[in-house]
Amino acid sequence: MNRSTSSHLRVLPLLLLACLLVSPVTGAPAQWESSIAAFEAQDRASAPAPGGVVFVGSSTIALWKTLAADFPHHHVINRGFGGSELADSVYFAGRIVIPYRPGMVILFAGTNDIEDGKTPQEIFAAFQAFVEKVQAAQPGVAIGYIEITSSPSRWKSREAVLATNRLIQDFCATRKNLKFIPVRGKLLGVDGLPRKELFVADQLHLNAEGYRILADAVRPFLPAP
Repeated sequence: MNRSTSSHLRVLPLLLLACLLVSPVTGAPAQWESSIAAFEAQDRASAPAPGGVVFVGSSTIALWKTLAADFPHHHVINRGFGGSELADSVYFAGRIVIPYRPGMVILFAGTNDIEDGKTPQEIFAAFQAFVEKVQAAQPGVAIGYIEITSSPSRWKSREAVLATNRLIQDFCATRKNLKFIPVRGKLLGVDGLPRKELFVADQLHLNAEGYRILADAVRPFLPAP
């Protein structure tokens, strides 16, 4: 870790971190209430067994329809809700992450935060808040963070993406039970630009081949079945 990054970690705005533990930066959790309530209804009908791998975050997780098939040797639980920001995962972790007593948590969020104007430091603070909230309830549980990718439709935000990824990657390197999962480079071509053929028509969300690459990137980080 270089001196500049270390300084960022030391001067992290603790007040923001504390606020994230009780309320999301977005300030509008009600918009996700129906999605969260639907998850809870599923749980009442058929409660997931403890020890599974919970995937949580924004639309890349929510739209991962092949999740169970991609990881057949793991009990996976998809708790993605499209359009959400990282702070929303913090806010709802007590309802859609912690109750499952997971063996591991895989988080993908941050792209919508950048689109909404959040700074890399704010997103990093939200990630720290997520870690603190989940690990306070279940000490030592492993958390894997899928790095923010660069889709063709949001290529203009690549510098903020890179800065956010660096902050989170450096932080993960300081904690034994945090895993930074690199995938962004796998979605770029030899020219350094996003491979458009890996995205659906909106050039934002992954297609089947894009998800195959994502699954291959995540697989080595999962616990032994």
